[in-house]
Amino acid sequence: MSAKELIRTLIVDDELLIRQGIKHYIDWEKEGFQIVGEASNGQEALELIEKVSPHILISDIIMPIMDGEELTRLVKEKYPQMEIIILSSFSEYDYVRSTFQNGVVDYILKPKLDAEGLLKTLKTAANRIPYLQKLAIQENSKLSIGQKLERMISGYEVCFEPGEVENMFPYRHFFLFGADVNKIPTTHLDICKKEIDRIFLKEFPFGTFYTLCLNQSIILIVLNTRSENNDKVVEISYHLAQSMEKAKFALSDVFEEMNQIGEAYKTLLQLLPYHFYLNDMPLLMERNLPDPPNQVAPFNLEQFTNDLKLHNFDVAFMYLSSYASELSKCYTMDIFEYKSFMGNCIFNIIILLGNMDLDVKELDKRKYTYFKRIEEASSAQATLQILNGFIEAAKQCITAVQNQPMKKLLNYIKNHHHEPLSLTEVAKQFHFSPSYLSSYFSTHNKEGFNEYLNRIRIEEASKLLIQGAASISQISAMVGYSDHSYFCKVFKKVQGMSPSQFKRKHTTVKRWKR
Repeated sequence: MSAKELIRTLIVDDELLIRQGIKHYIDWEKEGFQIVGEASNGQEALELIEKVSPHILISDIIMPIMDGEELTRLVKEKYPQMEIIILSSFSEYDYVRSTFQNGVVDYILKPKLDAEGLLKTLKTAANRIPYLQKLAIQENSKLSIGQKLERMISGYEVCFEPGEVENMFPYRHFFLFGADVNKIPTTHLDICKKEIDRIFLKEFPFGTFYTLCLNQSIILIVLNTRSENNDKVVEISYHLAQSMEKAKFALSDVFEEMNQIGEAYKTLLQLLPYHFYLNDMPLLMERNLPDPPNQVAPFNLEQFTNDLKLHNFDVAFMYLSSYASELSKCYTMDIFEYKSFMGNCIFNIIILLGNMDLDVKELDKRKYTYFKRIEEASSAQATLQILNGFIEAAKQCITAVQNQPMKKLLNYIKNHHHEPLSLTEVAKQFHFSPSYLSSYFSTHNKEGFNEYLNRIRIEEASKLLIQGAASISQISAMVGYSDHSYFCKVFKKVQGMSPSQFKRKHTTVKRWKR
């Protein structure tokens, strides 16, 4: 359809966000449509219709002043040739049913509104307008076969002249080969297209092919050959995919009628995003896909949050890492949803750790870098590495914070080792319970509380023994032991000899050095 004959469309909805969303769902002019106005209720719509003469009306069902039900009735009475699409919620079916009695094309549930469904319904409405059908027939005769193929792929009905398809494609079997070149710089696109054409010219002498470029992101090639060459088509496509790493490739199953090309294109659009998860497979076909992944249970956010709050950091992060790894095998998952999960995890972890009075300034400062890297990641494996890198950074942040009270504990024991210290007294000093302090000490230090205290005391006792200014019993009391025999027992365990042996050994060494 020519630019002058775009299908004029009027949007009617009392919610501005809905109207804005509809306007940005599809490339209207590229698809052959034009938004000629928008209204917030039925009364405004009737006034606009007089001015812009739309072919299609998209209207909400529940609106103030004049609702969609009354608007439909009035429009169909005055403009019977105008086609109407109704927007509704789940609970409004009774209203929708009444609009069908007045001849609406279809209805779309707002919660399920998406680009594909909207475009399909718009095309259905356009095909019901006789005036536009006549224009399409007149226009169709002027189109090249390439333009006709592009229109067929886009979902429009196309009429070929007798023998037109057979002259271009003389063989019975067709394949549709697709190359996603979205990651290739624009300056290199022509080189990429020429290289693909060069390979097929060289490697495909037993058939014909036609290159289509619907947009800047996907190159399509219609392959036509005899049935005995089907395996060769797959082989050539596979080797081409192997030789061009930056593009992503998919091949449809064989089909025998040109009007099946639209379905073949839908198959490619479904296959190509799977490369994000299956990036070790150069060429994707329905028949070489792995077995469908097992459904992954919903992420247990409550349990994950509770583990973090209880300082079970290793358990929480191990669960998240394992869950994300399983999610990365779900190749049918929407990529945006997958990346959103990863980004949300990073965001929520930073918030949770911050609420626990942990110093997350560095993590918070780098979060937008993580978000950007996730957004730009070209594969699930790369995204998973980014998440695991964040987890390691979070662990380091937690360890650094956890080590601060540990340092205070060790310094306190060093400074007060000569006092009659006990686990209970130190725990009281730091507002811990004795059992928690014992567990905390063992977890964050190589030695337990008593082992560390004894080592510090014996190291100090050893220095005093070498100096020789005090007796062994005096030194025992000076380093915090009230029981001399216990001091001797601990000293021998740490140094491998009794205090008196240690003193004689180092006294002899001092004399020898003189």
